[in-house]
Amino acid sequence: MRVTPAGRTALVWFRQDLRLSDNPALRQAAEYGAVIPVYIGDPVEKSGGERSWAPGGASRWWLHHSLAALDADLRRKGSQLILRRGDPLTVLRDLLRETGAGAVHWSRRYEPAAAALDGEIAAALAQEGCQVRVFGSALLFEPESIRTQSGGPYQVFTPYWRACQAAPEPPPPLPVPSRLPGPEAWPASLDLAALELWPRAPWAGGLERAWRPGSRGARELLGDRIESTLLAYESQRDIPALEGTSRQSPHLHFGEIGAREIWAAVKGRMAALERGQEGRSSLLAWQRQLAWREFAHHLLVHFPHTPEQPLRPKFAAFPWRRDAAGLRAWQQGRTGYPYVDAGMRQLWATGWMHNRVRMAAASFLVKHLLLPWQDGARWFWDTLVDADLAQNTLGWQWVAGCGADAAPYFRIFHPVTQGERFDAQGDYIRRWVPELAGLRGGRIHRPWEAPAAMLAEAGVKLGKTYPLPLVDHAMARERALAAYRSLRG
Repeated sequence: MRVTPAGRTALVWFRQDLRLSDNPALRQAAEYGAVIPVYIGDPVEKSGGERSWAPGGASRWWLHHSLAALDADLRRKGSQLILRRGDPLTVLRDLLRETGAGAVHWSRRYEPAAAALDGEIAAALAQEGCQVRVFGSALLFEPESIRTQSGGPYQVFTPYWRACQAAPEPPPPLPVPSRLPGPEAWPASLDLAALELWPRAPWAGGLERAWRPGSRGARELLGDRIESTLLAYESQRDIPALEGTSRQSPHLHFGEIGAREIWAAVKGRMAALERGQEGRSSLLAWQRQLAWREFAHHLLVHFPHTPEQPLRPKFAAFPWRRDAAGLRAWQQGRTGYPYVDAGMRQLWATGWMHNRVRMAAASFLVKHLLLPWQDGARWFWDTLVDADLAQNTLGWQWVAGCGADAAPYFRIFHPVTQGERFDAQGDYIRRWVPELAGLRGGRIHRPWEAPAAMLAEAGVKLGKTYPLPLVDHAMARERALAAYRSLRG
């Protein structure tokens, strides 16, 4: 049945902007006329990112809850979220016909396939007489706005960050619209369960305990972390046993909170404090973390092949190994190196891993096991609640040494000394590798060197209750260096 509301009506197509605040697409639609918020679940995932990078299990779990939270926020404003499923262009055309809407608003996506699809949809709808408006709301700086003096894209973070600092200050975040006028009659909507987002993996309970998806959860977490970690961020962010990071990455990925909102909140909080040197350093560190996220999107837009292929072409010839058993042991946190295993188990249990441990775990896969970085990127993609194509690509290519601003090829994270440095007392390992919890002192980082009596007292049977190391560090390091040197030749 065709519904013809009085006055003008706009559809707001939500994707990765699942919030009411700082959402220019929603705000402009509210000024245009009646607003119909819509989310489209696409069975072939065309609208979810790259066609070969459909959202993973952890991301789908988060999205399920985030959509429920967004609908609740809209209903508190007298609106609601219309859920449909199918090809986005077909669904939007159907909704335009059903509602008599004359405009479609959405927020820009940056993944290459999603951006291309947006262009196709915008052109098709505009040709049919529909007003299409696309807004940038996910980033502080649009990727095309920050360029080198020669007009090209940056490939090194430090000069990119300097250019961001020299650019005009990001505009302040927009408030939630004071009203969201609805249509005279609402179009039909699917139940959330019909989108089939709930994962089959058995770790959903761990995610439930660790996270609260939605804008309210994002804002409450931000407020808590600004109060508890901001001043000590610079000194505590690398200690995985502490709650020393913002943990905003999944909220940012799904757009439950905007980068401009975090930028403004941090600057506002710091302005209210007496800024000692530690405070200034922590403020800068928070801003740099946001800038890294910006840099990742900058690279993805300008180098769209990088989710699958190395940015540096010579790395296409890298002599990667194939070792299904080694890959599985890494995925399960059974490498025999406790610090790495703790990170991989935290990932499986909570859908997240501390960033310092991510670097060590990723380095172990590509440099100790010589397994392709793409294998690690796909595992992270499926298990991280903050899986983001731009961030995932930048991080893995950085560790592998084949991307922008890459770590030198000879930088190989030692899987033991990393733990000794950043988890000196072994608290992080004891939490996530409980079979080693009884080991005293530094032996928890090197259980294979512990005396037999200590192992027996702790109930540890190497090779049975906890594995021996998959590879010897010294051997693996030399093998990796030889492989990297072969590219130089």
